[in-house]
Amino acid sequence: MPRLLADITPLRESPAFRRLYIGTALSAIGTQLTLIAVSLQVYSLTESTLSVGLLSLFALVPLVVAGLYGGAIADAQDRRKVALASGIALWGTSMGIAAQAWLGLDNVWLLYCLIALHSGAAGINQPTRSSIIPRLVRPELLPAANALSMITFGLAFTVGPLLAGVLVAQVGYAWTYTVDVVTFTFALWAVYRLPPMPPEGPTRRAGLTTVLEGFRFLGTRPNIRMTFIVDLAAMFLAQPRVLLPAVGAVLIGGGELTVGILFASAAFGSVLAGLFSGPLGRIHKQGLAVIWSIVGWGASVSAFGLVVVMAGSSIPAAEGELSTWVLPAALCLVLAGIADSISSVFRNTILQSATPDAMRGRLQGVFIVVVAGGPRVGDIVAGGNAAWLGEGWTAVVGGLACIVVVLALSRWQPRFAQYDSRRPEA
Repeated sequence: MPRLLADITPLRESPAFRRLYIGTALSAIGTQLTLIAVSLQVYSLTESTLSVGLLSLFALVPLVVAGLYGGAIADAQDRRKVALASGIALWGTSMGIAAQAWLGLDNVWLLYCLIALHSGAAGINQPTRSSIIPRLVRPELLPAANALSMITFGLAFTVGPLLAGVLVAQVGYAWTYTVDVVTFTFALWAVYRLPPMPPEGPTRRAGLTTVLEGFRFLGTRPNIRMTFIVDLAAMFLAQPRVLLPAVGAVLIGGGELTVGILFASAAFGSVLAGLFSGPLGRIHKQGLAVIWSIVGWGASVSAFGLVVVMAGSSIPAAEGELSTWVLPAALCLVLAGIADSISSVFRNTILQSATPDAMRGRLQGVFIVVVAGGPRVGDIVAGGNAAWLGEGWTAVVGGLACIVVVLALSRWQPRFAQYDSRRPEA
């Protein structure tokens, strides 16, 4: 059993990593509360899945711009200071989202603008914090540290949506958003306690030239490049989260509670993958593991779509009651979460191991753009497809397309499947 459970050596060896881990875990729950509550608020104001998908469009552009430039800043400046400044900006936008709810403004366009600002701050903060981790733990412990991070975010994505559904239904949007404002103070405390992290070696002022240097480096590293391409394929084609409000409100029933359960299910899969991540440190064919994990993601999303299709043709549950279809739908999303987490652990480990420190911030910026921006494009695609395919068939077709495209990519770049962590090759 100890060989199956997560390796907590990074937490024991590095006090700085331990503080960052705890602070991130607490604040991540509040962030998920806000993001889920905003999607519920937009749907309640518009009753439109496409309007919920537009949240991702407004978040995408600032995320891409700030993520790429933020990575360059992280390579040119003290990473602790960059993480602290961008964290304060995130805190401020969370206060703005809470304020609009307390004032009862109920303006969809204001929510779009606040989410855009929040996404821009996150685009700088996230790659900076990710590029800090290899400075805090030994290289051989990176898979364990990334698996522990999956537990953190898995718990956040599990507890956050469940709490969001309950809190929105019981105390309203204002108090729900306020929880995020309070919990984010823990993330700021953790970053404040970090030691100074000036750049290693000669540096240059962050700008378009240094951003382009990161892309030129990526263009010469096929294995690192493939970690981004396969994840984009999975997120563009098989991202089901924008479908969930309509699934809970109409197709399965149960309203906010069903939506919270479904959002939490994929995250619970991440928690399970992290808790039993011990064997992941012993897998050396990490590229092959990424490919099969994404195939598992696509299959799970397709299965979820089939459950939704069958639920839509059955007798609906009584008003206020959970449908029996919630359980199989949630199980499919648990399996999807497990597959996605395993893929993320190995993609991040490949990136951190095969990238020199001087380029790590910029490549982490690209990674954050892909990880956070890919699902947002997927939201837009799924929201548009749902208008004519329906939510269930959108998931079925998207999952199958994901499998086909990822297997085709693996044949196009066979070296990725041969990547061995014992001989990192970018």
